[in-house]
Amino acid sequence: MKTWTSILAAAAFALASTTAALAARTDIVVGLPLEPPHLDPTAGAAAAIDEIGYANIFEGLTRIGAAGEVLPALAESWTLSDDGKVYTFKLHTGVKFHDGSAFDAEDVKFSLDRARAEDSTNAQKGLFAQIDTVDVVDPATVKVTLKAPQGNFLYNMGWGDAVIVAPESADGNKEKPVGTGPFKFDSWAKGSSITISKNADYWGAPVYLDKAEFRVIPDAAAAVPALLSGDVQAFANVGLGDALAQVQSDPRFKVVIGSTEGETVLSTNNKKPPFDKLEVRQAIAHALDRKAIIDGASSGLGIPIGSHFSPGNAAYVDLTGTYPHDIAKAKELLKAAGLENGFKATIKLPPVAYARDGGQIIASQLREIGIELEIIPVEWADWLKQVFTDKDYDLSIVSHVEPNDIGIYARKDYYFQYDNPAFDKVMEELGATSDEAKRNELYGQAQKILADDAVNGFLFQLPKIGVWDAKIEGMWENTPTPAIDLTKVKWVD
Repeated sequence: MKTWTSILAAAAFALASTTAALAARTDIVVGLPLEPPHLDPTAGAAAAIDEIGYANIFEGLTRIGAAGEVLPALAESWTLSDDGKVYTFKLHTGVKFHDGSAFDAEDVKFSLDRARAEDSTNAQKGLFAQIDTVDVVDPATVKVTLKAPQGNFLYNMGWGDAVIVAPESADGNKEKPVGTGPFKFDSWAKGSSITISKNADYWGAPVYLDKAEFRVIPDAAAAVPALLSGDVQAFANVGLGDALAQVQSDPRFKVVIGSTEGETVLSTNNKKPPFDKLEVRQAIAHALDRKAIIDGASSGLGIPIGSHFSPGNAAYVDLTGTYPHDIAKAKELLKAAGLENGFKATIKLPPVAYARDGGQIIASQLREIGIELEIIPVEWADWLKQVFTDKDYDLSIVSHVEPNDIGIYARKDYYFQYDNPAFDKVMEELGATSDEAKRNELYGQAQKILADDAVNGFLFQLPKIGVWDAKIEGMWENTPTPAIDLTKVKWVD
């Protein structure tokens, strides 16, 4: 009897061990091409900030879903006044920040007032410009009154820049972010990785993962061995170059090629001579061979664009024919600008592969019309300081991945330094229009103005090349907003 008892006990132990071994994993390592400069979405323009924090650590009144739709988040519902100016948000109750402090309407007022304040450091301060007042009705109700109706207000409140923070912890969010999301911040090994873990006290549906590590792998060449070795189980978006076909043929991985909101542009300093001359910008536009750039900088997967707008948007207008590739015409325009013999300039390139590879190709193309570019590679933090903040640049290359962000061209302090009253007027009318057909018409007008002015070299819509372990489900196929949303991610057998 003792013998059988021992045998049965051993069998039960073996079965339990086997079951545990077969249980789905609850951790993940996600490769991240760029390390964020900090972790506060309300105080920085770097997409990597939102990639880590959006929906995972921080939440807003609304959120943008995987299909680009506006969804409830901290606001469970809302009503709009007949005049289209007053939004009354009903908030979820029982919500706590990760430090244990309670979330209520006062936090919403604090966050929105802070974002629109005169001394705001929010990179998208313009999102809040139409807000007139924010009033606390009761702890679970907040009323936002606009200066004029704004058709995309709920969408704007879903941006990462509009997440809700608490006055008690807001100042520390750059290094130790405190949000209300289903994951909480654990640690940051600078230059290496950022780790988040499951928030056991989350107010909403619990996540499947107990732990997630975002590992910084800036070298595209290192991405493939990291995947093959199993050190990294997923890249939400990665440039694999010639190795893409190899990974696609490996049954251990899913390769999902989707779309992003990333308008990839040859950023141009419109106030710096000689780029302040329309003829010079038009000459550059004619000199650019988009197909060659797309083939070399995005594995041929980018979608050509002729203005700052996503081809996936219903209001998109194909303006790629505005300045067709024409070297003779480009030289003619330079001559008209008094620069028949060309000129020298610099191009500052951030570390992402599409920029470094694309920069080499564009430098070669512009050399054909007498423009000699000095290529200056810069790290991401330096790009944000020199190019984006200080406007100390001639040309650059970057993908603007914020959703539906054509309005940045109306910002006088923006790093393109573009100023066109006609464009501003269209954007002002757009902000006050809620009719979808009329909004699409205005978007079309705005796109054409930017294309005609050759504000930037409009190159391509950045593709999303997602690669992850075949047993992982729930990763976003497309990127309607900068995010590596892990809230639905899980391992399956």
